[in-house]
Amino acid sequence: MPVLDSVTLRARDAIKGIWREAAKFGVVGALAFVVDNGGYNLLVFGLPGGVEGGVMRTAPVQASVIATTAAALFSWVGNRYWTYRGRHREKVTRELLLFLVANGVGLAITAGTVYASRHLLGLDSPLSDNTARIFGWVLATLFRFYAYRRYVFVPS
Repeated sequence: MPVLDSVTLRARDAIKGIWREAAKFGVVGALAFVVDNGGYNLLVFGLPGGVEGGVMRTAPVQASVIATTAAALFSWVGNRYWTYRGRHREKVTRELLLFLVANGVGLAITAGTVYASRHLLGLDSPLSDNTARIFGWVLATLFRFYAYRRYVFVPS
């Protein structure tokens, strides 16, 4: 029975560790979401109540790339120094490169949903843009959580 108890304790600790990590990842991600979507809406639609729209109202896909890039940089700092502070690599450059590759895929997923909404479905309202971005963001977040754990933030 001691072996079964040991395995049970190890499994419980592993699950607690993953949940703790997922919670921290979620907090950083929620804040990055605010940076991403807030930045996008400001760039494309401008300040609330504005009638002319944002400075990038005619370039929503490019605005999505800019907003997602700003959120990715915020996310790297938050994840490196809080979520995965005990797992980051000694070589910051390699870690950042892998992080940027993972986020490049996430960026393509998010921008791709905006592209599909705008150019394939012909939708261009704030609701349709934000729905497309949220859908893309959920898919990209799932991909990034996996990629960070597996490839980016691994012990040296």
